[in-house]
Amino acid sequence: MILHLIYDSFDFKSWIIFLFVFLLLVNMIKNKNPSNFPPGPWPLPFLGTVFTKMDFRTMAKLAEVYGKVFSLRVGSEKMVIISGYKMVKESLITQTDSFVERPNVPLFHKVFKAIGISMSNGYLWRSHRKFTAFHLRMFGEGKKSLEHRIQEECVFLCDAFKTEKGPFNPLAILNGAVSNTVASLIFGQRFEYHDECYQSILRLDTECVQLMGSPRAQLYNVFPRLLEYLPGPHQTIFSNYKKITNFLRGEIIKHREDWDSSNPRDLIDNYLTEMEKKKSDPQAGFNIEGLVITCLDVIEAGTETTATTLRWGLLFMIKYPETQRKVQEEIDRVIGLSRQPCLADRVNMPYTDAVIHEMQRLGDVVPMGFPKKAVKDTTLGGYFIPKGTAVSTILSSVLHDPNEWETPDTFNPGHFLTENGQFRKRNAFMPFSSGKRACVGEQLARQVLFLFFTSLLQQFTISKCPGEEPSLLGEIWFTYAPAPYRICVSSR
Repeated sequence: MILHLIYDSFDFKSWIIFLFVFLLLVNMIKNKNPSNFPPGPWPLPFLGTVFTKMDFRTMAKLAEVYGKVFSLRVGSEKMVIISGYKMVKESLITQTDSFVERPNVPLFHKVFKAIGISMSNGYLWRSHRKFTAFHLRMFGEGKKSLEHRIQEECVFLCDAFKTEKGPFNPLAILNGAVSNTVASLIFGQRFEYHDECYQSILRLDTECVQLMGSPRAQLYNVFPRLLEYLPGPHQTIFSNYKKITNFLRGEIIKHREDWDSSNPRDLIDNYLTEMEKKKSDPQAGFNIEGLVITCLDVIEAGTETTATTLRWGLLFMIKYPETQRKVQEEIDRVIGLSRQPCLADRVNMPYTDAVIHEMQRLGDVVPMGFPKKAVKDTTLGGYFIPKGTAVSTILSSVLHDPNEWETPDTFNPGHFLTENGQFRKRNAFMPFSSGKRACVGEQLARQVLFLFFTSLLQQFTISKCPGEEPSLLGEIWFTYAPAPYRICVSSR
């Protein structure tokens, strides 16, 4: 009777208000933080901290307010942000087993489908990471070693620089050269820099990396079901990756036609062989779709980040010509001009090695790292992090930690040199992340950076174009990239 009277007394407006208040209470109860959860900005009902930019500069400002371990709420999903060397080391190294899995990030999940290497978990991830690491090691020691493949590409890279008669943007050439070191591992071949089909694939991938860092694209992570049917940058990302994966499937089909398990040419051949071996173990995930995504993983990890680091490197050389001159003096003294640089030279070139490390540190190419999640209830920095909570370790905060670097915001190769000029390692140098989820292609990237950089400065002096002053303020993509700039090169 009472309920009936209440019902009769409510008009349409009252019912709307009642429904809103009810949903608001449900949202508050559902998203209530557990005891001793990391602090953070106050989230909006239903939306969370959706208007907080998910970039490393914003994270640095929030860390000043809330501390090195704080939280955000993306829609209804909680995320813990970890910054500073001490706390990042605690999560990635000391407690690596607690944060070894990937969360379901809708923008990534749509493309990578939780298979392959980068976004998979559990037994499937361990199987694929072990396979890929073995493949990279095997080709590093084979008859045509990884070093030799990179040296061959150095020749093509330098020839491409020589053909440029005036000021030019090095982006396309560097992307093509770096991608060829990866292509030789995956496809057993390189692609000409003017190969329009392959260049279009690289442009599609670069566009994806650019768009993934935009707030509009990241909004898909908050409302994936809604935005699935609406236009936006996320649709361009999905369309581009569909074209890229179709290209990869085409290459796989070609490989299957003349595949010989006794004579593997590349990663695809080895994966096809692994598929045969693991037929009775479907949980390992070795199938055609797994091969497509694994190829995509290796391309993503080994191309854009390394090429962007080299672009930062060339930019630093034109901004700091005295540093470039010292590198060239060391190259002339150790290698000379009559032979190619090789990896064995690195130990005798501490200054060049320090410059390359400083390029990576200040370039800060992957500032936000890749998200992880807690696989069990965990305590970090005195705060409670429940099982399943997404965690983001801000690598930029490590590479710029004022407690670890003498001049954190300045290009200073001395960060990696002892008083007597010898190279020194730094624990806070984490451009490839660290722990069990560290970049599987780290060694490949390190080899490419050293051989490409020394080859270019062996043959050329890089300078800025007359009347142009490139900026050291980068652009926030999914990576952190230099703003477009042009260079002039002169043969030495």
